[in-house]
Amino acid sequence: MTRCVALYTGSFDPITNGHLDVIRAGASFCARLVIGIGVHPGKAPLFSVEEKTALIHAATAHLTDGGHCKIEVVTFDGLAVEAARAVGANVLLRGLRDGTDFDYEMQMSGMNGAMEPGVQTLFAPASPGARFVSATLVRQIAAMHGDVSAFVPPKVAEALKAKFRKPPM
Repeated sequence: MTRCVALYTGSFDPITNGHLDVIRAGASFCARLVIGIGVHPGKAPLFSVEEKTALIHAATAHLTDGGHCKIEVVTFDGLAVEAARAVGANVLLRGLRDGTDFDYEMQMSGMNGAMEPGVQTLFAPASPGARFVSATLVRQIAAMHGDVSAFVPPKVAEALKAKFRKPPM
């Protein structure tokens, strides 16, 4: 059986344990998993593309040790199906936390399937411990100097602390 090539897109600002749940799932059945960082000129992210890429590589390094799945990181600024086509992916990998995610992702899956019938969408449910984790909430907690170590990989927690370091009094 030929293993798929999947594209998992997001802003990854920052990568969270919820994202890692989806990446682990994809790595278990894909020959190649491409993590696509969406770049939108109208948005001001906390981390630069270079910082996000480094954090993603650090957080996923242990997943490539067995050599079963090659993980790559790319950027894109258009439609996910166009990015999938560009990297040779036949699967769009999407994470689901709850019913709201499911409703939205089903709509997106339908639209993507109509635009690119050769690319299938596969959903990966979040584990119970990560269902409530969102990058937006992680950024808010970190900005208020809260402990985010339960929600993100260690290198990301360090990077968030550095971004929101309290100025000396």
